Amino acid sequence: MFGKRTASGQPAPAPAIGTGPRDAASPTMPIPVLAEPELGPRRIEPGPELVVTPPPERRKSDEYYQTKSMIFGALIEAIDLSQLSRLDAESARDEIRDIVNEIIALKNVVMSIAEQEELLDDICNDVLGYGPLEPLLARDDIADIMVNGAGKTYIEVAGKITLTNVRFRDNQQLMNICQRIVSQVGRRVDEASPICDARLPDGSRVNVIAPPLAIDGPSLTIRKFKKDKLTLDQLVRFGAISPEGARVLEIIGKVRCNVVISGGTGSGKTTLLNCLTNYIERDERVITCEDAAELQLQQPHVVRLETRPPNLEGQGQVTMRDLVRNCLRMRPERIIVGEVRGPEAFDLLQAMNTGHDGSMGTVHSNSPRECLSRMESLITMGGFSLPSRTIKEMIATSIDVVIQAARLRDGSRRITHITEVIGMEGDVITTQDVITYDITGEDASGRLTGRHRSSGIGRPRFWERARYYGEEGRLAAALDAMEVAEKDRAA
Repeated sequence: MFGKRTASGQPAPAPAIGTGPRDAASPTMPIPVLAEPELGPRRIEPGPELVVTPPPERRKSDEYYQTKSMIFGALIEAIDLSQLSRLDAESARDEIRDIVNEIIALKNVVMSIAEQEELLDDICNDVLGYGPLEPLLARDDIADIMVNGAGKTYIEVAGKITLTNVRFRDNQQLMNICQRIVSQVGRRVDEASPICDARLPDGSRVNVIAPPLAIDGPSLTIRKFKKDKLTLDQLVRFGAISPEGARVLEIIGKVRCNVVISGGTGSGKTTLLNCLTNYIERDERVITCEDAAELQLQQPHVVRLETRPPNLEGQGQVTMRDLVRNCLRMRPERIIVGEVRGPEAFDLLQAMNTGHDGSMGTVHSNSPRECLSRMESLITMGGFSLPSRTIKEMIATSIDVVIQAARLRDGSRRITHITEVIGMEGDVITTQDVITYDITGEDASGRLTGRHRSSGIGRPRFWERARYYGEEGRLAAALDAMEVAEKDRAA
C-alpha cells in the first residue's frame, strides 16, 4: 500500500541488500525516511535458499538474527516510512507483513509457517514497538521485567524471578529501545545522563541505567501494572488482607485519614495506594506528585504532576519538593505523593497539618515504627534545623495511620500491619496496632499460611473521625467480626 511504486503505479519489489543508503541497516537504529533512488527502484534478485532452523528451547540463534537483519534492511529500502507513520498500528502491521512476505519469497528464505510468523512479529515489533520486549509487555501475569544487558532478561511472575529466552541482538539495539521509551516522556539517556526514570503509555514504571555506569551493557527495569486496576476485593481473594481488614481500609480511605503506606521494594505499596484512592469522593480535588506518573486514579477531578530532571546544561530541574510545595497553592483537598524519599516529607507533613486531610504517600521501610523514624530522617537530611522533638511532634500530629505491606519469602504479598499513630509520650511517638498478620506455618507446596487478627483495642483513635462521616457502625462491625473469628479459632 505505502511501498515505493513504479511509474505505472504498481508496487515495486524490495531492492537488493547491499545497495543504496545503509544508515538504517541495523534493525535497532531509529529509522530515517530514505530518499527515492535516482535510478529508479531496484529489484531483489532471487538468491540461494536460506534455511532457518531455530535451535532447541526456541532460543534465537545468530543465524536467525542475520536473516532478520537482511530482511529488515530490505524492508527499510522498500517501504515509505513517512506514509507508514500516518497509519494506525494495526494497518501499519499489515503493511509491514505484506512487504516482508514478499521479500521472503523473492530471497528464497525457507522456513516453517511458525518460524515465519515469529520473524514477522519480531520485525513489526522492531519497527512499531519495543522489539523483543513486546511479548513480555503483552503478558498480564508479569510484575517486573529486568534486562541485564543484551543477553539476559528476567521476569517476575507470582513473586518468583526467572530467566527468559528473550535477548537482544546487541547492546546497541537495547540502548535504542531504551531511548525510544524515555523519549516518549521528554527524557533522555546517554553517557552524559546515564540514569533515567520514565514510564510507558500504560503507566508502567521504567528505570534505565546505561554505560559507563552499567558495566555489562544497559540495564532496563520495568515495573508493569495490570491492565485491570486491582481493588480491595481482589486483594481479599489473593489473601493479602482479610474481608474485615479490607472494610477497615475502605473506611480509612473514606473518612479522610492521613495515611502513609510503608513497605519494601516490590511489596505492593503503589497497588495498595491505588486501591485506597478508590474511596475518595468523586467531587474532591486530588493532586498527585510523582517521579514517574504511575498512579491510576479514577476520579474526574485529578491533577497529575511529575518531576523533571535537569537539561544538558544542568538547568530546569523540578524536584518532588517543588511539586509538593506548589500543590499548596492549587487549592487541593487531598495531596498524594507517589513515593516520599527526600525532604518533601516535611512539605507533605505540613500539608497534612494544614487542612488537607486524607493526604497519602508511600515510604520504603520495613515496619510502622521504622516508617516513622525514616520520615524523621528524611526531614533531618533535608537540611531543616529543627529539634528532634519538634519533628516527632509534627509526625505524630500529621499522620493518622501507617499501613505496612510486605513481600514474604514465598513471593506472596500481605498487608501485615494497620497501625495508628496515637501521639507523644516524652520524646517517643506512640502507636498502636489495629490489625496485624501472623504467619502460622507453611503448606505442602511451600506457601506460607497465616491470618489477620484484630489487636482487640476496641475503639481505634480514628473512631471519632469515622463517626463524623457516619461510618462508625461499619467500623465497629468489622472489628467485632475479627474478634469473634479470633475467639472461634482459639476455641
